[in-house]
Amino acid sequence: MKNMAGKITGFIIGMAGFLFLFKILVIDRTSPDDELAPGAVVIISVISGLLFGFVGNLIQNYFRKSRV
Repeated sequence: MKNMAGKITGFIIGMAGFLFLFKILVIDRTSPDDELAPGAVVIISVISGLLFGFVGNLIQNYFRKSRV
């Protein structure tokens, strides 16, 4: 599990960060009459989480190689 800590942490930060920014930047500025596609928001959130998970994996591998 220690090998996947960078991926999991990056994924969680990426998803939560996107959803938080989406709420602040988009949802607060749209009127209640406008319809937003919740599926698209979830898909973009997962993609953002995957990208951050990849970056977290790169950072973890960098620090692992620098210690050895």
